[in-house]
Amino acid sequence: MASPTACCAADAPGVVSSLVAGRALSAHFQPLVRLADGVVFAHEALVRGPVGSPLQQPDALFKAAAAEAQTLRLENACVAVALKCWSAHAVGGKLFVNVSADALVSCLQHTALQERLAAMQVLGVPAAALVLEITEHERVSDVGRLVGAVNDLRSHGIQIALDDFGDGRSSLRLWSELHPDYVKIDKYFSNGLSHRAEKVQTMQALARIAETFGTQLVAEGIETVDDARVARDLGIHLGQGYFFGRPAAEPVAVVAEEAQRDFGRASVAVLPHRPRSVRSDFTVERITLRQPALDVSATPLDVERCFRADPTLQNLAIVEEERPVGLIHRSNFMDQYGKPFFRELYGRKSCIVVANTAPLVLDKHTGIAQLTDVLTSEDQRYLRDGFIVTEQGRYIGVGTGDMLVRSVTEIRVEAARHANPLTFLPGNIPITEHVDRLLAHGVEFVAAYVDLNNFKPFNDQYGYWRGDEVIQLAARAVVAHCDPRRDFVGHVGGDDFVVLFQSEDWLQRCDGIVAQFNETVQTLYDEADLRAGGFEAEDRHGEMRFFPLTTMSIGVKRVRRNQFARAEQVASAAAEAKRAAKRDGVGVLIQ
Repeated sequence: MASPTACCAADAPGVVSSLVAGRALSAHFQPLVRLADGVVFAHEALVRGPVGSPLQQPDALFKAAAAEAQTLRLENACVAVALKCWSAHAVGGKLFVNVSADALVSCLQHTALQERLAAMQVLGVPAAALVLEITEHERVSDVGRLVGAVNDLRSHGIQIALDDFGDGRSSLRLWSELHPDYVKIDKYFSNGLSHRAEKVQTMQALARIAETFGTQLVAEGIETVDDARVARDLGIHLGQGYFFGRPAAEPVAVVAEEAQRDFGRASVAVLPHRPRSVRSDFTVERITLRQPALDVSATPLDVERCFRADPTLQNLAIVEEERPVGLIHRSNFMDQYGKPFFRELYGRKSCIVVANTAPLVLDKHTGIAQLTDVLTSEDQRYLRDGFIVTEQGRYIGVGTGDMLVRSVTEIRVEAARHANPLTFLPGNIPITEHVDRLLAHGVEFVAAYVDLNNFKPFNDQYGYWRGDEVIQLAARAVVAHCDPRRDFVGHVGGDDFVVLFQSEDWLQRCDGIVAQFNETVQTLYDEADLRAGGFEAEDRHGEMRFFPLTTMSIGVKRVRRNQFARAEQVASAAAEAKRAAKRDGVGVLIQ
């Protein structure tokens, strides 16, 4: 069945032309807001057809215009209507008007531009107030002509915006070529920004590009306070969406009431966190030693000469037609070679007799996940013997067990700085970044340092599996009593956690965290130890003593505006409060 719009266009040919000729179009205006302070910076003009008609909304109107081959004429009329309506309201700020790239190139020739500028002067709209927002509903076929038209507009003071960047049709090349004053980020990236870590990372990347090109970003489609806060804290200059104001026949001087209330608060958004995976670009090729191999026809005497000639060689690969067939480890070989009559019996045989004929062989593209599996496998001989690296089955080099262990460990440690592998909570780097943001915005907050009492004796007594359960219990207690929109929870490591509170009821939340943990941790004790209130075990000096049940202490530091300049200072103050809480044996201690 045909849509109402299609029927209208088919049954009434020339309807768009009639609307344009009859001046039946009007404009609505939606505010663009400075995210830093909530000031209405500009308005976007949105064309409307006759109220109540099938062509009232712009999508239907432009669809009908396309069917009548009147798109360019309609666009010209929309610009004229937007300017006229804007002039009638006599408001300040800038006016964003949509225009296609094709219209810019085809219609805004020199004479047409002069006519438009003259009309603007009559209406009292200065050229510097106009921002032409280039829509990209079709591929730009001639970028050079478009750049020329844009430069001509700029010479008269008119600014340029690129619309819907990231909707699948926009072009980074066009951004680079045009150097627009503004780029409007498609609403897909703003919707749900406050709880989608991948969208946050995309916004951060676009912000870096914008800084390179000297462009101001506009986040479109902002509908919630949380998305607005995150966009602001990511350094996005402008925002547009229902949260700030809906399109209306008259421009507004201030944002919507809910937005006004939020701009009056001093707070920093908690950015959604996605655990950082280990480096996906790491492959075994990076730790491959590209040393020559011995042909299978070589003898143990040849092997001995190679090891004597190069004391750094830990192993030697044996190949047959470039494909590995064995691996000889230095110390293993030297032990055999030194035995009585070895040289006489085996010296002139194939070196395969002294080789491991089933070595570990890894393709050069083997990634970190597979290498971790290798480390945890039951067969650990490769830690001593090393391994062979190939490319499409052909030998290219060798690796050693210690190099493999060191590389995997370093990568895992680096990943843990971003997210703790046990709790998946943000690690030291995200914690520091959030404190820096709080300090930069001059926000007062509370830094709470969480630690467990008598955790090490518990871990020693019951084993690390149950110890990990204790840490996970602590993490769940902390997260359960925090507001994810206002309070940042991080896992420093071991049994240490940090909470950066912006919630006003932070003390009540801290009490709740301690109470929940102290109660639930008892479920992990054996019945006898629970009845006794603890257990007897050796202390660090090897002497038997009684250790009470594990409990939680929280040291709290209230951070005033401009009290600290660096995250390290906040961390030190919170750590001191934590030490005092543990020393005094209290649940929550405030300094």
